[in-house]
Amino acid sequence: MSIEVKLLHLQTIQNLLAPFRYLYCVDLEATCDEIDDSKSPSPLAVVPNQMETIEIGLVVIDLETLQIVDEFQRFVRSQINPVLTDFCRKLTSIRQADVDGARTYQEVGDELRTFTTHYPNAAWASWGDYDARQL
Repeated sequence: MSIEVKLLHLQTIQNLLAPFRYLYCVDLEATCDEIDDSKSPSPLAVVPNQMETIEIGLVVIDLETLQIVDEFQRFVRSQINPVLTDFCRKLTSIRQADVDGARTYQEVGDELRTFTTHYPNAAWASWGDYDARQL
């Protein structure tokens, strides 16, 4: 990608964010399993359409100062696959005890809604497409 194209992308992002004071930058972790590429793969403990959020991390960035002004982090108790796979624990560094003692997605969502009221006029950004679709 040429420098001109990159500058156009940056200008587009700057224009999109101009009306906002804050940026919520969110990163989620979800239940998962390793896809085996061998000739006789074993069945997945967590199939892709049943992945559940097990951690919500968010930083609030002040777009005037470009400083992080607050953070939100909560583990979420999974319902469909409550036992994390070895792969998931290694990939995310989340312990089984973290999710066992956590609140439900609905409860954490309510906490997140309350948290965001402290920073009105904010845009949302996510680490990836999965995160954006989940929220």
